[in-house]
Amino acid sequence: MSEVERHLPRRPAPAHRLRRMSGRDPFEQHRVATPLELLFDLTFVVAFGVTAPEFAKLLAENHVGAGIAGFAFATFAVCWAWINFSWFASAYDTDDWVYRLTTMLQMVGVIILALGVPQMYASIAEGKHVESQVMVAGYVVMRIAMVFQWLRAARQDPQRRTACLTYAATITVAQIGWIGIIIAHTSVRVTLLLVVIMTAVELMGPWVAETRNGGTPWHAHHIAERYGLLAIIALGMGVLGTVASLSAVVGAQGWTMDAVLVAVAGTGLTFGMWWVYFVVPTSEHLRVHRERPFAYGYLHIVVFGSIVATGAGLHAAAYSIENHTKLGSVATVLSVAIPVAVYIASVYLLYTLLVRTWDPFHGLLLAITAVVLIGAALLAAGGVSMAACLMLVMLAPVVTVVGFELLGHRHAIEAIRE
Repeated sequence: MSEVERHLPRRPAPAHRLRRMSGRDPFEQHRVATPLELLFDLTFVVAFGVTAPEFAKLLAENHVGAGIAGFAFATFAVCWAWINFSWFASAYDTDDWVYRLTTMLQMVGVIILALGVPQMYASIAEGKHVESQVMVAGYVVMRIAMVFQWLRAARQDPQRRTACLTYAATITVAQIGWIGIIIAHTSVRVTLLLVVIMTAVELMGPWVAETRNGGTPWHAHHIAERYGLLAIIALGMGVLGTVASLSAVVGAQGWTMDAVLVAVAGTGLTFGMWWVYFVVPTSEHLRVHRERPFAYGYLHIVVFGSIVATGAGLHAAAYSIENHTKLGSVATVLSVAIPVAVYIASVYLLYTLLVRTWDPFHGLLLAITAVVLIGAALLAAGGVSMAACLMLVMLAPVVTVVGFELLGHRHAIEAIRE
């Protein structure tokens, strides 16, 4: 037998025949994201890639309130569909042909949702009715596929049937409500109120299923990795949006100092925010405290949203260089500084909720971060160029990075040990 033949696999690649959804081992060794999950995530590249530029356009037109409302609606729909799929996959991924095709159907739903985002933004800006038919239709497609998955798990995993049926029931009720919102076709304010109610129903399902009805066998390391991967995707969309908008500026005006500074600020912010996100090993906390997944799961909607909003703010800054904006210099700086502030605060809050303790050193780092961001806005008000102020905003994540690398990592290690 040749050397090559000795290293060939002795078993052929397994066919993706039906497998029983009995629940995966929550302590499985070397559990990582699957190729199907990574493919699924690519559809959210499209969703974030539509959501951020549309938000930036409304910011540039000075429709700030409408932009925030539309962004919140779209961000929740996108993030929540991803979150529910990821926790289900962590517990019940069988990778058989039915599971794969159902996942493909969910991917189709994400694309439909993304196609409806521009129409939804435009209708909120007009202030009459929320045109969310296409967007909600895509969301319902995703969620109906998820109901099928949970019902299949309920049938094949009797031990956790109650939890699975709870998921299926609350998702079904919520989808009836979303369809009702489409039919009602009410004013913007009434629609947003109904959206808040339906959002509460969506959030209630996992809480009841995991805390009152036995829970599901999700894997701590796998969940932490999946959230980290989506954070990287969101960060990448910020870079992509900035580059796409700056390319138009450079094509029309050539390289200017403002264009260079915005490009550097966007890249530096992306890298700094990435470093801040991965500064604490959250998988260890989730593994030890399996009763604390909700703060982690729900708060990440704010984390992901603030990352995407930062990209939208950078996009708005590029519009400012191109003189295609109604925002002043201060408002443009704030369109980046505020999402960065929300992001950093939410990461600290996430860590605090996981370890259930407050570190005074974190308060010091947050105070310094606030000084940096407020200083950037004050400099813009004082006449300093918008691009130069964004360079100061870029230093906000650096405060946390330096603080943790010098001293904070010791505190984190002690918290994990405790």
